[in-house]
Amino acid sequence: MTTALYLMTLMLPLATILIVLGMRYFAKIQQARARLANDDAYRQIAERAVTAQAETATNLSALQATLTDVQARLAGVEKILKAVE
Repeated sequence: MTTALYLMTLMLPLATILIVLGMRYFAKIQQARARLANDDAYRQIAERAVTAQAETATNLSALQATLTDVQARLAGVEKILKAVE
């Protein structure tokens, strides 16, 4: 057996192992990046939902104030109509 053949039989399995480990490492890095991007997207959606909920609460309180005003006016109109009868 020649030295070159001997070294090749030693290096090929080691190189294969290193390539496989490198590929696994690269895949894990890609998965982590994808997970991070996904988490950022969920965080942005949650921030938008909180903003929308705050706007809805503000609009609801304004609507409730307007409704209270309308009810007070209606009560005044009913009083006047009962007084006229």
